[in-house]
Amino acid sequence: MIKSSKLAILWSILLISLLSVNAQTTEKSIPFFKNGEAQIVSALEDPEKWIRHDLWVETEFDTDGDGKLDRMHVAVTRPYQTDTEGLKLPIIYISSPYFAGVAQDVEGVFWDVRHELGQAGKERIHPEVVRTGERPIISNSHIETWVPRGYIVVHSSSPGTGLSQGSPTVGGDNESLAPKAVVDWLCGRVPGYLSPDGTEKVKAFWSTGKVGMTGTSYNGTIPLAAATTGVEGLEAIIPIAPNTSYYHYYRSNGLVRSPGGYLGEDIDVLYDYIHSGDESKRAYNNATVRDEEMKNGMDRITGDYNDFWARRDYLNDMEPMKAALLMSHGFNDWNVMPEHSYRIYKAAKDKGVPSQIFYHQNGHGGPPPMKLMNRWFTRYLHGIENGVENDPRAWIVRENDERENPTPYKEYPNPEASNVPLYLNPGAPEKGTLGLVKSKNSTTEKLIDNYSFSGTSLAQAEITNHRLMYVTPTLSKAVHISGTAKITVKMSSNKPAANLSVWLVSLPWSKARNRKITDNIITRGWADPQNHRSITKSEPLEAGKFYEVTFNLMPDDQIIPIGQQIGLMIFSSDKEFTLWPAPGTELTIDLATTMINLPIVGGVKAFSNAIKGN
Repeated sequence: MIKSSKLAILWSILLISLLSVNAQTTEKSIPFFKNGEAQIVSALEDPEKWIRHDLWVETEFDTDGDGKLDRMHVAVTRPYQTDTEGLKLPIIYISSPYFAGVAQDVEGVFWDVRHELGQAGKERIHPEVVRTGERPIISNSHIETWVPRGYIVVHSSSPGTGLSQGSPTVGGDNESLAPKAVVDWLCGRVPGYLSPDGTEKVKAFWSTGKVGMTGTSYNGTIPLAAATTGVEGLEAIIPIAPNTSYYHYYRSNGLVRSPGGYLGEDIDVLYDYIHSGDESKRAYNNATVRDEEMKNGMDRITGDYNDFWARRDYLNDMEPMKAALLMSHGFNDWNVMPEHSYRIYKAAKDKGVPSQIFYHQNGHGGPPPMKLMNRWFTRYLHGIENGVENDPRAWIVRENDERENPTPYKEYPNPEASNVPLYLNPGAPEKGTLGLVKSKNSTTEKLIDNYSFSGTSLAQAEITNHRLMYVTPTLSKAVHISGTAKITVKMSSNKPAANLSVWLVSLPWSKARNRKITDNIITRGWADPQNHRSITKSEPLEAGKFYEVTFNLMPDDQIIPIGQQIGLMIFSSDKEFTLWPAPGTELTIDLATTMINLPIVGGVKAFSNAIKGN
């Protein structure tokens, strides 16, 4: 009896210990939070124990002409506890056209920009993408960051890329409806399948039905595209440097303009670049999308805004959007320019959608600090009341700070900024002045277009007839620019068409090896004078007739330091961005009517104080 009792006691102790260990293990598998942020859970950290599988989600469209609804290839990475413990978690979802590789950059892929305005460039070649193969794991991006913090990470290839069916449309409706279908599957509303053509279904039993999306560039466009469908379950998005309008990416105020770094790229070039899907479907896709819809709609002759471009402008689709928006962008991104993020942020904010914006001073890409992203997803996916909706709306990395250390502001643009009208006074071919006093005399100055001189060389030139430059007095106090500058140029041309380019620069121009990206160019803008009335209709310029062309420069938030001058440079063809017509077009600028409104923190008073004593 004594032995039996001891044995029973020992078994009881062992059972209690096992239950305790099991309880501790279960507890460790549950996401936990500190200071409003999801923390790394040790039980979720081991990649060897993550479950990885791929599947296909059926959409509501058929864009490759095979008579069957297109299915999107999806890859899932989740903790094993979603099987063993019934753990349900929210999802971080990333979609991209790039996962299966892209076309090679070879000579003739881009449009030739060396031709007269209003004329067609010579035909370009169409490269084929060599698909990188059938990979069950589409991508590893974001997995190591989010799975240990209590999320499931899902990737999908966009239509007509990788193992996803359909055709790329570069901003067409199917690129919004494809991620919507994946969200619908994650929320249990539509079926997923184990194969691209089979009938065996798979369910997202491990999903809480709370989805967040993020990504950079095209991968940042897709979260916005999905959000504009208003799909239930997409709770939050963090787009990073997203292209929010393909017109704004490939055109500027009626002007045919290339994205920075890709001279001669256009929407059909991007189509070829990403078209990595089923080789047997490519001929049909090329004929219907690239060679019909794009060829008939993109209009490289006039650069006008039309229905084709309107269908690829997400600002026009904002009404259903309700996903909380944390937008991220660089003020010196001359590829996907900062107007893309601001226009959507402003529209979302005006709609009452929870919104914040993060800007840094560098170029393309650059996510918000992990702390901001973590708080955003923690609040809207895990439902933890961390007060993120009461945080400052704007986070801006100042010129000498690290990206992880942004300065909080109540709003962007800075609420203390107001427009300061600055006027031009003559000085060509050297430099004129830029200041608060409007000239009483009617004065004109001329420049001669010559694309062979880069904007950088023109900004540094002491004397040249290929640009006009107007500078403020040397600043005795720093000037903080915050917002979108707007310029009105009254001009005439001796030819029916001309490029019009404007740079706002900080002088003297720095050539130092360790110069920062903010040291020289403040902001830029481009326009087609033929679109002075409307970006939807061009009209030839009459020689000698003056036209007022008003347009915005790119949004900015920059502090111009003591000792610098703010320079306004007006020229014609911008070698890095515009078409290259033969040199010789003559532009005449009426200085009395030309002016720029510059948004300055502290307004006229602050600017006046900054130039006192000059």
